[in-house]
Parts: sequence; structure tokens; C-alpha cells
Amino acid sequence: MHYLWYPVCNKCGTRVANQVYHMIASQMHCESFLSILRIFGTTLFGVSLLTGMIVSYVIGYQFIHTDDYYLSFGPYGAFLALHILIQNLFAFLEHRKMKKYVNIPVDLNRTVALCIAAYQEDPDYLRKCLQSVKRLTYPGIKVVMVIDGNSEDDLYMMDIFSEVMGRDQSATYIWKNNYHAKGPGETDESHKETSLHVTQLVLSNKSICIMQKWGGKREVMYTAFRALGQSVDYVQVCDSDTMLDPAATVEMVKVLEVDHKVGGVGGDVKILNKYDSWISFLSSVRYWMAFNIERACQSYFGCVQCISGPLGMYRNSLLHEFVEDWYNQEFMGSQCSFGDDRHLTNRVLSLGYATKYTARSKCLTETPKEYLRWLNQQTRWSKSYFREWLYNALWFHKHHLWMTYEAVITGFFPFFLIATVIRFFYRGNIWNILLLLLTIKLVALIKSSFAICLRRNIVMVFMSFYSVLYMSSLLPAKIFAIVTINKAGWGTSGRKKIVANFVGLIPVSVWSIILLGGLIFTIYEEVRKPFSESKKKVLIIALSIYACYWVVFLLLYVVFVKRCGRWKKKEQYDMMLDV
Repeated sequence: MHYLWYPVCNKCGTRVANQVYHMIASQMHCESFLSILRIFGTTLFGVSLLTGMIVSYVIGYQFIHTDDYYLSFGPYGAFLALHILIQNLFAFLEHRKMKKYVNIPVDLNRTVALCIAAYQEDPDYLRKCLQSVKRLTYPGIKVVMVIDGNSEDDLYMMDIFSEVMGRDQSATYIWKNNYHAKGPGETDESHKETSLHVTQLVLSNKSICIMQKWGGKREVMYTAFRALGQSVDYVQVCDSDTMLDPAATVEMVKVLEVDHKVGGVGGDVKILNKYDSWISFLSSVRYWMAFNIERACQSYFGCVQCISGPLGMYRNSLLHEFVEDWYNQEFMGSQCSFGDDRHLTNRVLSLGYATKYTARSKCLTETPKEYLRWLNQQTRWSKSYFREWLYNALWFHKHHLWMTYEAVITGFFPFFLIATVIRFFYRGNIWNILLLLLTIKLVALIKSSFAICLRRNIVMVFMSFYSVLYMSSLLPAKIFAIVTINKAGWGTSGRKKIVANFVGLIPVSVWSIILLGGLIFTIYEEVRKPFSESKKKVLIIALSIYACYWVVFLLLYVVFVKRCGRWKKKEQYDMMLDV
């Protein structure tokens, strides 16, 4: 636009050009001013919200309370109750909006590529994943599976791909390197040639499997994105342990077609092996809550903060605006090697595009069934959450205030909760510990009740069980994740060979010692003074209620989950039965 500064004559064309320039410049200044205002307003809102939470928590003012303060209700409790109510309300409204997609036609002329990331996958899971891919109803999907590893031990995954997708209808290639690392004895020129060869193979084949030098999931995803280039309209991501519903792709395409301001969309991820153990079962109800309430609420405001790796779709034009920056992400001087899907989502949000969730697109995915592997997985996810929280905060002003509100609530809630637990355990009053335990169960049952109404399935009542896992394991794991946020040397392992990693037990052990110390201190303080009759009565009632909860729910779990799981376990891999 610089030429507009210099009029070449006094004719009207020059004047018009100058007017156009000044209009554009004025509009740019106006947009810059509005952006500054939004940054200031969003920051003020976030800081005010956090300050209000801290002040109400520290002061401890109570709206109502009993004469002996056995029971009380204050601003912090009211805020928590209001948050649960509002979150469930907007989730309900978003699910109502999703139903409208039933009658929306889909543009089948849009080209879609499905990128599958595989690493030491269980053969049975991989086979079922690829079989579900073949049943997808969207026509003409290009399938690109990239295997992280090119040793002989990884060949079985390529053989399964050829077997399921058809040896005469698919291509395979064993790459000695990847886009960022050369193979043994390879020169720059030969590396460039093999990179071009991989790109051509991906572009010229409808189904292709590539084995490449190990580099982590982000390297695998980058290979698929880079090789595809701008050849397709939408890119769908999927993990190798995931079974896709036949309509999964169609439903996500609908969301992107209806609103061109949406840059990415995720689907409903359910648990494939939910009857394998109590860990996997509790994960299944937690997953439903996370996707159909928490992310559904975020979707109402167009700011889903993580499109999960098992089921997501992005506009390819956007993807290639940031794919290099996404791959080269650094934190505290080190290149990031986890949190790939969350950062991919945040990159879309950083451009000002909305991210959505649709429960009409479904899949089943594997989850850890062993406690230790689950704990390591949750710690790794917590690391990426807190790291991406800092990145995400830079773009709060580009989206609805709900994004700022929820980030503050979820980001700081664990710290308030830890402070509350320690405070109650070290007050020297056994009633405080009982009150804390009862309150945790009450809140969990309230959230479960909303979930039961929305899902129309009584199984969500077991969501209250998950609070035990959260309080005993996930809460200390979150703090440990912050302390070790820049350590990337451990996490979950491949499913073919499970590697035991006991590092995750460190925070759980420390947390247990802290709570045990508080319990011992409380018992010591209580035995030094006699109980009043009223206190005895309150303690007996509280203990009876808490004991009844566990007796009833454990009985329900044994009767309905364990027994039903025995015959359902054989059928759980059938997508039509489970979804």
C-alpha cells in the first residue's frame, strides 16, 4: 500500500486511492484500539475473578451456619454450586443445538485425510481401528498411518495395515529417517530425496502406511501433515487404539461446513475397555463427564480447549499456517514432546478461530486398566495442561469471556482444594475431616445427578466414585506435574509392551504421609479432651452416613458393574452396541 502515499497526478483516481488508504489505515487503528481494550478487559476480569475467589476463601465468611458451626454455607460454597449449575445448563443447551445437525446436509465434495498415529500398538486394537476406518461412510477418505519406529519389532503394524486395508489397494514404505532426522550414513541430498519420495507416495495413494525413525507422536503427526500439504480440505486425526463410529467423519465435516469461523472440532470419546478393571470403568464415566458436560459447555461458547487425539478434525488451510511453529514448540528452553493435541487446539484458538465439540461424532478408545499406568498418563496430561494454560492465556481476549472464566476456575481450583484438605486435617477436630469427606461425596453426587439427567443413564451415579481417585491420586499428581513440568523422560508406554514406571507414586506417597500426619495429629488432640454429647451424636450420624454410602455403592458396583461386565466385555468392541 506504500504507493498510495505518492499521488502521480491531480486527477480523481489519485484522490480515491488516498481516501481508500486512509480508510484502511483508520480501520486498522480502530481494530488495534479495540484489541487493546479487549486485552485490558479480559485481564481485568480474570484478575478480579481470582482475587474474589482468594478473598472469599481467606475471609471465610458464612451466609448461614448452625450455632455450633457443625454446618455452614458461605460465598465459596455458593460460587462452586453456581458454577456446577451454569456449566450443566450450557452443556444442555449445546446438546440441544447438536440435534439440529441431524437434518443438515453434508458437502461430500470436501476432501478429507485421516491421519493415524501408531506406536507399539496392541495388534488386536490396531486391527479393530483399521476395520472401523474401512466402515466410515464419508466417501473418498485418504488414510495415512505413520508408525513411530522402523525396527523389525514394528513390522507387525505395517503387516496388519496391509492385511486390513488390502495389499493391492494400499501402499507401504519403510523410511530410515523422518523429516527432521537423517538415517545412518545418509547425506543431506539423499535425505531430501527420500522426503520428497514420501510426500509423493502420500499424495498418490489413497491408503498408505509409513514406518519412520522414532521421534515421538508429534514427529509422526508432522509427517502426515507435511506430506499431505494443501492437497485436502480437512485433516482428521486418530490414534491407533481407536474405533471410529461409521458416521464420525461425516458429523465433524458438518460442523466445519456450517460455520466457517470454526477451525477445529472434536468428537465424543468413549472407553473401549471399560470393563477390564475398576480403573478403566471409572475412567469411562469420567470421560463422559469431561466430554459431554465440560467440553459441551466450552463448545457453546466456541472455545473447546483440547480436541482429543483419538477423534478430531481441522481445517487444513489453518493447519499449515502454524504446523512448523506447532512442531518446534519450546518451553523453558526445551522442545516440547507431549501435549501435542492440546497445543494443536491452542494454535487454532490463537488465530481467533472457534473450536467446537459434537457428541454426534463418536469413537471408542483404549484407556489404562492398571493404576500405575493411569497415574503416569494423568501426570503427563496435567503437565501439558498447565504448560498450555500459560500459552492459552495470551489469546483469552480473542474469545468469549467464558474461556477466561473457566481457565481461572480449573487452573487454580486444585490449589484451593489442597489448602482446604490440609487445613481441615490439621485443625485437630475429627468433625472437620468427616465434614470434608461428606462434602466431597455430596458435590460428587450432585454432579452425578446432573449427568444422569443429561445422559439418561443411571450408570453415571458411579461418577461419585471417581472423587476418590481425584482426591487421593490426581490432586497430588497435578502438583508433581507442575514441579516436573519440563521433564519429558517418562509417561505412558506403548500397549504391546507395558513398561512399569514408579515415579508417579512419589507425589501420591508424599500426599498420603501429609494426610496421615494430619489424622494422627487430630486423634492426638481429640483424646486430650472429652467429647460432648452433642458432638458424639453428630459424629455417629456422620460416620453412619459415610459408611452407608460406601456399603450401598460398593454393592451396586459388584452387582451391576462386575456381573454385567462379564457378559458385556465380550461385546464391548462392537461400535453399534456401545455407541
